[in-house]
Amino acid sequence: MTHLGEVGGLLLGSLVLRPYVFAFLALHLAGSSGLLGWRRSLGFTGITWVVALAAEHSSIRTGIPFGWYYYLPRTAGRELWVGGVPFFDSLSFSFLMVASYGLAWILLSGARRVGLEAVRWGRWPRPGRGRHLLLAAVLMLLIDVVIDPVALRGDRWFLGQIYGYPEAGVYFGVPVANFVGWGVVGFVATALYQAWERRLEPLGSVTLQGRAALCPVLYFLVALFNLAITAALGEWRLLICGAAWMLPILGWAVAILKGLRVRLWRPRAEGTWA
Repeated sequence: MTHLGEVGGLLLGSLVLRPYVFAFLALHLAGSSGLLGWRRSLGFTGITWVVALAAEHSSIRTGIPFGWYYYLPRTAGRELWVGGVPFFDSLSFSFLMVASYGLAWILLSGARRVGLEAVRWGRWPRPGRGRHLLLAAVLMLLIDVVIDPVALRGDRWFLGQIYGYPEAGVYFGVPVANFVGWGVVGFVATALYQAWERRLEPLGSVTLQGRAALCPVLYFLVALFNLAITAALGEWRLLICGAAWMLPILGWAVAILKGLRVRLWRPRAEGTWA
């Protein structure tokens, strides 16, 4: 009981120290459960967390798959750490991966224009699993290109300096191997989820209305949050580069929604919002 009490206290410490992470997690659970249903949402979240934790645990000891880096245990007694990794850090992979998966679904379904009338009525047909897997992994990699250089400068904002690299990388101090590692984690986690999901009742399409829209929208909210921190730090070159990575994806999504004239939020008959 004492041990459980300590874990609970450290978990509460994580919530107090990293409220923005848990706010993103709450948005993720609301959006992904609306898009995929609770069972798939929790399954995908759990699978990604395990894969991410294993990858981070491996990298700080072997350099695989993110390359060599280290955590600074300055908050080890104030927030929850698991296997030498801050809990909030591995947890972040979960909502970013599912958001990438949801966004990839919309981009591929809209681009294919399959079942156009169904899409206009809010139903988005499932894209091919192979292409969906690849695009979700690429989106996961790209969001890290925005996140990690800002996180590396955590001593200049409320994140704090939590990690570092033995040698500075070529992209604003971050090694390319780190970004590749995020893509690998995204690919493995999504592949495992797809394998697990095959055992469930088929999900041939999703509805992108109401709270379900929060799932892909979360991807851009996280990007905007990190770009705002970048601007606050006065890192203008990094801000321009980060925006340059995100704008084509945003433009793609906006073009699809505009071309199909889709509304993400629809009024109920009583006049309230779904």
